[in-house]
Amino acid sequence: METAAPPQKHHKQSPLEKEIAKRRTFAIISHPDAGKTTLTEKLLLKGGAIREAGEIKARKADRHARSDWMDMEKERGISVTSSVMKFPYRNLELNLLDTPGHRDFSEDTYRVLTAVDSVIMVLDNANGVEEQTRKLMEVCRMRDMPVITFINKMDRFGLPPLELLDDIEQTLDLETVPLSWPIGMGDRFRGTYNLYRDELHLFSHADLEGNHERLPIDDLADPQLDEVLGSQADDLRFNVELISEAGNDLDAQRYLDGKQTPVFFGSALSNFGVGDMLDTFVEIAPPPQPRPTTTRVVQPNEDEFTGVVFKIQANMDPNHRDRMAFVRVCSGTFERGMRAVHQRTKDETRLNNATTFMARDRAGVEQAFPGDIIGIHNHGTIKIGDSFTEGEDLQFTGVPSFAPEHFRKVHLDDPFRAKHLGKGLKQLSEEGAIQVFRPLRGNDYILGAVGALQFDVTVDRLSDEYNVDAHLTGVQYTCCRWVEGPAKELEAFEHKNINQLFRDAEGALAYLAISQWRLDRMIEEWPALTFPSTKEHHAATQ
Repeated sequence: METAAPPQKHHKQSPLEKEIAKRRTFAIISHPDAGKTTLTEKLLLKGGAIREAGEIKARKADRHARSDWMDMEKERGISVTSSVMKFPYRNLELNLLDTPGHRDFSEDTYRVLTAVDSVIMVLDNANGVEEQTRKLMEVCRMRDMPVITFINKMDRFGLPPLELLDDIEQTLDLETVPLSWPIGMGDRFRGTYNLYRDELHLFSHADLEGNHERLPIDDLADPQLDEVLGSQADDLRFNVELISEAGNDLDAQRYLDGKQTPVFFGSALSNFGVGDMLDTFVEIAPPPQPRPTTTRVVQPNEDEFTGVVFKIQANMDPNHRDRMAFVRVCSGTFERGMRAVHQRTKDETRLNNATTFMARDRAGVEQAFPGDIIGIHNHGTIKIGDSFTEGEDLQFTGVPSFAPEHFRKVHLDDPFRAKHLGKGLKQLSEEGAIQVFRPLRGNDYILGAVGALQFDVTVDRLSDEYNVDAHLTGVQYTCCRWVEGPAKELEAFEHKNINQLFRDAEGALAYLAISQWRLDRMIEEWPALTFPSTKEHHAATQ
């Protein structure tokens, strides 16, 4: 990944460059229950975006969390959709993109990661790297995303810290650099030693606002350590010596290249260690980065406004049945009322009513800069992956579809609603809620999703928004790959395997397999073809 070079001393920053330097656009990733919601809340608390700890949790208990827009989410008390939260911190503007934390997460969760410049990974100290974290990290890897790690729940018993570091290195192939070190855990947790700033942070003197006693330590032989920590002082000395001899040093470039992760320990629930991590994050995390297009790389400090759609959310306001396109500003300055060209359709549009987000709360935006996320009202014409510019013919890349892992067949309860079903599925697939496949032979709709919960969401929304009653049944398929290659080979492949072949909503050829073994055999048998598990959204004009 290209990283912005630090400004030269003789170079006077333009107002746009100053705005870019102030921004950090990031997501928090974790496995369910590792503490992502709690950490998000503490970050918002530190930025003054919410007033008291427990505000998000209390709203969740009310079955209506800040980012829960749909009835189904309120019923289940989970977040199905991703949301965006903007808040200030230390004269910076932070854009936090939330990723749904439920076990049945969706493709939307993956796609949010294509719109950020860096990531905070939260691990539960009792479980280390878990499955969903591993899947999300695979997406971060596609763009060599910088990752900071926060090992949570140190006030509970868990795995030894060195074992957790080893787990990250082995499972994710990511070099670790601890910048804080825990002193004990569970009921013996006394705090952390900040290796980055040589400070002792005491847990026993912490409050829920994240304030705690800090002791500057010039030398670990300092008798202050023994007075405060007793027998645990020697354990700390031994561990710090071990890390300094055997561990890695922080290398800013290796972090920016996604090869090394700084690690912090703490407790999000107690708001301990969060400020430590956030202070380091805003110092070393990259500002908005250059973005690739099919023709060239767009630099954030270019004068002309450009943006890319990475998410579409329907019915954020049930009174208006609206659909909102989430646009990441890639370059230039967005001004309210400006004209922009929707590159796929070549239509010029006036952007009058763009909004910024504080989860459910929305505010009109007068200006936005690279790294910011704006919402544009969408009447069904905007698709995921679409680009907006002030005129230049550009198509941003890197907003892919991901191969679904779960499949269902759609059955229509009223055959006279077939047209409405087709329209509903087309719109839901454009939004990225689900993927729709039609067989080369036959008329059945097969739905594919990254998380099985999306099927319930789909049935719910077909009924609610399109007045279509449908039910879904299981199918034998377990995996899917798109198929690409020379026309002659593709023709032979289609002829031989027509019963397993489908076209997705954009017309791309896809092979649905009944087992991983069958898929592997197919890949072996057709070496001239490629079977990618991700697919760029087509930029074809209408």
